[in-house]
Order: sequence, then C-alpha cells, then structure tokens
Amino acid sequence: MHVVVFSAKPYDRQFLDGANAAGGAKHRLTYLEARLSAETAILAQGADAVCAFVNDPCDVAALETFSRLGIRILALRSAGFNNVDLVAARRLGITVARVPAYSPESVAEHTVAMMLALNRRIHRAYNRVRDGNFALDGLLGFDMRGRSVGIIGTGRIGLAVARIMQGFGCKVLAHDPFPAEEGMAMGLEYLDVDDLLARSHIVTLHCPLTPATRHLIDDAAVARMRHGTMLINTSRGAIVDTRAAISGLKSGAIGLLGLDVYEEEADLFFEDLSGQVLQDDIFARLLTFPNVLVTAHQAFFTTEALTAIAETTIGNITAFAETGRALHEVSTEKLA
Repeated sequence: MHVVVFSAKPYDRQFLDGANAAGGAKHRLTYLEARLSAETAILAQGADAVCAFVNDPCDVAALETFSRLGIRILALRSAGFNNVDLVAARRLGITVARVPAYSPESVAEHTVAMMLALNRRIHRAYNRVRDGNFALDGLLGFDMRGRSVGIIGTGRIGLAVARIMQGFGCKVLAHDPFPAEEGMAMGLEYLDVDDLLARSHIVTLHCPLTPATRHLIDDAAVARMRHGTMLINTSRGAIVDTRAAISGLKSGAIGLLGLDVYEEEADLFFEDLSGQVLQDDIFARLLTFPNVLVTAHQAFFTTEALTAIAETTIGNITAFAETGRALHEVSTEKLA
C-alpha cells in the first residue's frame, strides 16, 4: 500500500522504515512534515492509507477528503484517538487503527523521573550550578519513602508506575472505574477520586481523555487536594484544567507540578519554536513558576517504545491490506 505519513519527524522515518523493511517492505511510505488538517488532507491524494500522530486533528472535513480520495484506513501511531471524529469515520467507511500498547515502562519511568526531579529540584539545581551558584537554599526535598502516591487510571502504565513507587516504599492509592485485578493483587488501595485527592502527597494521572475525564482536575478537584500536593500528568493534556492548575500553584494547593502534556499543546509541542515569541499566554504563565517542570510530550520517547509503535502501525496497515481488517481497530459500533 502507498501510505502518506503526516507530522513526520526524522525518528518516524527511521523506525517506520525499519518496521516496513522487517515486514518485507510491502508498503511505499511517503513522509510529510505537515500536520494533518482539513486543509492538508488533500496531500494524501494517490495514497491508499494515511498515518497520523496524536496531535493531528482528524475531523469530519479531513475524513471526508480522505473518503473522496478513496482512503479506507487511518493508522494512528499513538494509543490515544480522541483527535479523530469516530462517528464520521464510521459513516464514511474509514477504518481507524491505533497502537493500544507499546512500552508502558517508557511513560511510567518518565513519570517517576518528573517526580524525582521536582522533589529534589534537579531542574533548578542544574541551572544554578552552571551559573556558579552552589547554594542549597530553595532546593529542599523530601523522602519518597512513606509518602502516599495516588494513581488515577490503573491500566498498563498506571500499574507500571505503581510497581516503581512500591519499590520506593510508598503507599500506593488508586482510582479506576474498573479496578485492575493485578492492582488489587499488588495491594493497591482503590478509592473514589475525592478520597484519593485528599490523602495523596503525589497525584499522577494515567487515564484516557473522555468526556468524563476532561478537566477531571478542575478548581473543585484542586480544592480537595492535600495542601502542597505534587501533581503529575503524562496522560492527556485536557485532563487538567490549566487555569485551575495555575490557581492551585498560586494558592499553594499544588506544591509541585509536572506536565508532559498540555491541553493546547497541538500548536506548541514537537516543533522548534525557540526563535519565536510564545503566543499562548496561559502556557507562558506556567513557565514562570519555579515549581513547575514541563516536558514536551516526551514520555513515550524511547527506542523500545518507538520500535513497538512502528511495528504495530505497519502491522495494522499490512493486516488491512491483506484481510480488510486492521489488527487493532478502534471500535465505532456504539457511536452511530
């Protein structure tokens, strides 16, 4: 199949080409730096399939263009699919495939790295030492052992974080509408969200973005937190209401904030904007806080994860070409 890959970076080329070659080079891959949008969807003309990333908006206009071009599969090289209008995809007969799991350890380890960096002020210490400032004032941390860590969402990533935090000697609390048997076997204490927020020294988010979880962390949730809570989000940006987070930082309700995702990240992340003035005033405000650490959707970025993402993406396309069904289709049966 001829596959047009939107939002392609050099590492996408490297890993997708490798996976395609390992599978017998059955596909012709055309890489576009352009993000997918209603305006750029026409660039897929002549292709049989489209490969998109997590911040490519696959709205009804883009999907209708694909339908006119004869494209029948949209292969996402991500686990999340909230950027796709699934109702429109079903109506147009376009199969949406995703990567349901790649390397939960990659995201879990990045999550814990953010916790440690914030706790011990590594980001501030690094800059101080480079400036010749070796004072320790303002860098005081706390022992992780004995702290309560609240994990919202105990899928594979959440459980991986739980295992690491138990290794630190933390008390691990959890919330999930469907408690994991493995989590209960590990001794996780499942609570409702309110109790988890009230009891946790650290809250880390690992749930998908759905209507129910959008702005799960809002003003009311921040008010229920233990004063000075560390909040980490490596899941989806819109789970945290950024304005509420800023209010929490100003009041001290949120003592430390680590974000690998941001609700308006599509116009920022994965691009080099170092020579430009940031136009997002809310994001710029976040960066003024010394107790905030932001990484640009980096948690998934390991060799193991990118290899798995590429292999699954190519596998989805190959299966669709050979059988008319992708290996990991996003179900749209209940959306019509």
